Amino acid sequence: MHYDVVVLTDHKLLSLDAADWYSQQVHTEDNLVLAALEQQGLKVGRKDWADPAYDWTQCRAAVFRSTWDYFHRFAEFAPWLAQVSRSTRLFNEAGLIHWNIDKHYLGVLAERDVNIVPTLFIERGDPRSLAHIVAESGWEEVILKPTVSGAARHTYRFHALDSEQHECTFGELVEQEALMLQPFQRNILEQGELSLMVIDGQYTHAIRKTAKAGDFRVQDDHGGSVHRFEPSADEILFAEAAVAAVPFDVLYARVDLIRDNDGALAIMELEMIEPELFFRFYPPAADKLAAGIAHRLAA
Repeated sequence: MHYDVVVLTDHKLLSLDAADWYSQQVHTEDNLVLAALEQQGLKVGRKDWADPAYDWTQCRAAVFRSTWDYFHRFAEFAPWLAQVSRSTRLFNEAGLIHWNIDKHYLGVLAERDVNIVPTLFIERGDPRSLAHIVAESGWEEVILKPTVSGAARHTYRFHALDSEQHECTFGELVEQEALMLQPFQRNILEQGELSLMVIDGQYTHAIRKTAKAGDFRVQDDHGGSVHRFEPSADEILFAEAAVAAVPFDVLYARVDLIRDNDGALAIMELEMIEPELFFRFYPPAADKLAAGIAHRLAA
């Protein structure tokens, strides 16, 4: 079947499980996007990105929404992305997706005068010991994680004096992939992390994510909680400027930011592949997303 726009999900989330709050939440969000696209006069559908039966040349555009298995299936996802992007307009575009997967993009933002959480990149095959790298950083408490990571995979928080306990894990990881070291951001424990949605270059709405007691990970699959948030003018300007610094056309972004250890606004991450955009907290943002897609297709 031919579509103007397909909203992309993963196979586990394709059908609604009415007994599962998570499934209900995903379908609420995706349905807001589908309805907004239909309001733009577009013929829309919703599909598993990996559906082997669908001919993607029959689809003008596809928008990534709840494709949350792509990271664990990257050996399939990368060739799929290359193939589909030849015939179908992707939002966000394939080049931006590849750029955003690897946290080295934070270094690009820093070069463009966007304040990021201080970050040391440890390239694959680095022969130094973890203890040596941590000691050179001068940071007392650190976070170590891969530059290509999701859902807190291989994310370790430890004191500098305890570096040797992680030496084996570090050695195995750095043989396989690049890593990043950051000073632990103390404000996350009390203030949580802010997520500002920026759609078509403009701020639409925000939420605050807080970790459960005794944890530092704010993701809801680690027990974190989410609340509507009203950001200040400087937080909005900071988020919009960070997205403007990205060297691609950005239809949608979730800007995850904090007050760093010096009290300054700092980027934790820019999520531009398949971020949860929390449309349920502000449904008009789905209309803005749909308008941005319709405008680009018309152009």
